[in-house]
Amino acid sequence: MLDSRHHPDTRAAAAGTGTGTGTGTGTGTAGRAGWRPPGRLGRLAALCGPAFVVSVAYIDPGNFATNMSGGARYGPLLLWVIATANVLAMFVQALSAKLGIATGRNLPELCRDHLPRPVSRALWVQAELVAMATDLAEFIGGAIALNLLFGIPLLPAAVITAVVSSLLLTLAPRGRHRFEAVVTAMLTVVLAGFAYQVLSSGSLAGAAAGFVPRLAGTDSLLLATGIVGATVMPHVVYLHSALTQHQGRIGGRPAAVRASRVDIAVALGVAGLVNMAMLTVAAATFDGGDPGSLEGIHAGLGRILGPGAAVAFALALLASGLASSSVGTYAGQVIMEGFLRRRMPLLARRLVTMLPAMAVLAAGVDPTRALVLSQVALSFGIPFALAPLVAFTGSRKLMGGLVNRRSTTAMGVAVATVISALNAFLLVQIFTG
Repeated sequence: MLDSRHHPDTRAAAAGTGTGTGTGTGTGTAGRAGWRPPGRLGRLAALCGPAFVVSVAYIDPGNFATNMSGGARYGPLLLWVIATANVLAMFVQALSAKLGIATGRNLPELCRDHLPRPVSRALWVQAELVAMATDLAEFIGGAIALNLLFGIPLLPAAVITAVVSSLLLTLAPRGRHRFEAVVTAMLTVVLAGFAYQVLSSGSLAGAAAGFVPRLAGTDSLLLATGIVGATVMPHVVYLHSALTQHQGRIGGRPAAVRASRVDIAVALGVAGLVNMAMLTVAAATFDGGDPGSLEGIHAGLGRILGPGAAVAFALALLASGLASSSVGTYAGQVIMEGFLRRRMPLLARRLVTMLPAMAVLAAGVDPTRALVLSQVALSFGIPFALAPLVAFTGSRKLMGGLVNRRSTTAMGVAVATVISALNAFLLVQIFTG
């Protein structure tokens, strides 16, 4: 089990058992004069939040490049692809949240307990590589944003990103809601940035046509494959089960599952809107001319829509990089503890995971190219997270009354197969040119 001193759900768990006071010690709240059990809305609010942490992964710097490139080249054509990918992501995260609620364990812990040791260790190794690839993308995104905003060279900008995101991580051990509130605030910055750009560009005109499923040749098929295949991020599949694993103690497991569905619908719905805004803004601004990089997108927005749009883009990119970097490192902690029963202090882990990003930037590798390579690593990890997730949630022995229906398991197998196949196709295309 995760150490209660550091797990972000500790306060929620304490509230559910009636023994906590907000610090994990002291007398129970049930004995206080005038105390009343929280009402239905109060319990719902206590259970919501994990999906907002998870949703950050769906609007990370890699999404900025992919979605805006798609909009620049094909207009609103691929909006239906983003909508489809978002629905698939909601389904996968709902399975992960339910797994944590039903079992009181997270996905890495269940892999360690129920799979052969060599298989579990192999899954741990690939999961760690995925977590490091995640950090690489987020550090680079944050560094590019600081460079765009303040002209700071990329390597020092990456150090600043590491320091600030590490400060965000210090909130995680002190209570679930503090960490979730800060991450949600970052998500709001991203949403506000693209809302401003949507208004500046008038990009909603004609957007409805993009929800009609169609493609425009092989190149658009490849880009659509990249959007769908890179949507589900393996590190947050592991993380979501950890963020919900104590929530069955608050109002019961069925109520916690229902609350998680609301949480997921709202949080990933917002993330989906942000991704669609990225595409429509690029469609309205660049009109078939691919800017080629995040720096090119920023320059084009400033030239065509004005400096305000360029600043809004850079601020949104910075908030995305900082928040997703913190979430990625936190997911890495969950992965290590779950698979190995070993803890590394979050700040020490931050130092380890930032080294690849620093090495890449110090070597002068093109930042956009590094983002693409990090997405390749993330694609590689997808089936290794989805296969055990679908298997465990289909086990009545583990899940009890919350076991998947046969139709749900069949859908899970289909989704895992489709996403894994799309990622495999994307990898083949990248390596064969």
